[in-house]
Amino acid sequence: MNNKIKTEAVDQLFDAFLKLETREECYNFFEDLCTVNELLALSQRFAVAKMLEEKKTYLEIAEKTGASTATISRVNHSLNYGSDGYELIFKRLKEENG
Repeated sequence: MNNKIKTEAVDQLFDAFLKLETREECYNFFEDLCTVNELLALSQRFAVAKMLEEKKTYLEIAEKTGASTATISRVNHSLNYGSDGYELIFKRLKEENG
């Protein structure tokens, strides 16, 4: 874990995320918390990560998501050298979807 982000404020934010129970609650909270562009950027990164996990090429990902090669590269770096957060979520999503 990156200790630079481990603060009381970030802890409180994550605690708030963990209180959300439905997709509608997520929409409402994130609409209040983020700008439209911030939320779209986060969702784009997640889509990029999913496609990288599926072994799609940078070109395929860029065409499908509109992400720049720099964004794709950053997400790829996180997948390969990050804290395994994406891996955990992908595993849980696969388990949930059978």
